[in-house]
Amino acid sequence: MLKIAYIGNGKSANRYHIPFALKSGRVKIKTIYARHLTSPWTKVAGVHYTTELNDIYNDDELDLVVVTTPSAFHYQYAKEALEHGKNVLLEKPFARTVAQAKELFDLAKAKDLFLMAYQNRRFDSDFLTVQKVIETGKLGQILEVEDNYDYFRPEVPQGQTELKWTESFLYTHACHTVDQILSYFGQPNDVHYDVRQLLGPGRMNDYFDLDLHYDQLKVSIRSSYFRLKSRPSFAVYGTKGVFIKQTEDQQEHDLKHFYLPGSDHPDFGVDTPDQYGTLTYVADDGTYHEEKVVSEVGDYSRVYEAVYQSLVHRAPKLVKDEETLAQLQILETGFQQLSGE
Repeated sequence: MLKIAYIGNGKSANRYHIPFALKSGRVKIKTIYARHLTSPWTKVAGVHYTTELNDIYNDDELDLVVVTTPSAFHYQYAKEALEHGKNVLLEKPFARTVAQAKELFDLAKAKDLFLMAYQNRRFDSDFLTVQKVIETGKLGQILEVEDNYDYFRPEVPQGQTELKWTESFLYTHACHTVDQILSYFGQPNDVHYDVRQLLGPGRMNDYFDLDLHYDQLKVSIRSSYFRLKSRPSFAVYGTKGVFIKQTEDQQEHDLKHFYLPGSDHPDFGVDTPDQYGTLTYVADDGTYHEEKVVSEVGDYSRVYEAVYQSLVHRAPKLVKDEETLAQLQILETGFQQLSGE
């Protein structure tokens, strides 16, 4: 069992980390830090809640510190934890710039410490299902992939009156989808950026359309706050067919309704048949087929399992340093083009 502590006690820690850390069976949560002890989240039994960071930094029993603060503080707290000799799992976006990320990785290497980005969306059911379909070969050579992450929340950008990286759609959402594509297809040869403020200058970044070009493949990664009807979460086109997955992973939907993973909720995050994707293809004998594909089951606890294997058994990191740097290069470049920085 890993003894771990969290820096941050908000939505990130309580919705996207703690339920899956506990489900993994690989950790014991010892300490949770927050600037204020008042919180709407239910406390985890047996955990020490504190407003003193030194309760974490000076604890020699800890095997891992997980940073789940707002994005603006990721770099700061990760650096402090590393300087105090702690292994770190760092929420995304990992940092604002490639330079900051390199500094953190160099510091971790110099101190022989573990540092990795928490890329849980690698274990979204829709993304796992897309991989399964591609690997059947029924689509033939893959030519185009669309990875969409849409919302209809106009009140969010309408309520923003300035452009900040910490609240830009590019940093807060492309950090999920760009990592998915890099993790499966590798680094592209070229990237085309279309990053916008749909409501005009002086407003938040509420839209992006990134085209990643490979040798014979184009991947489009897109998000908008103004899609009353969302595009398919994934569309994959090949020389022999197409796979369309309309709905996204259900883990977040269940978490928002406080329906948590565990033995008492065996259907947590599981797609129903109406949410299955559709595979249409031409078989080798020339016959057309159309079929529903049972979705893979997503499971964010697999990140904690991977961290355990790395720390205890020295397994390679699930999220490679170079993948994090490549992702940040895309995010940083896209935001620079928009902001003129």
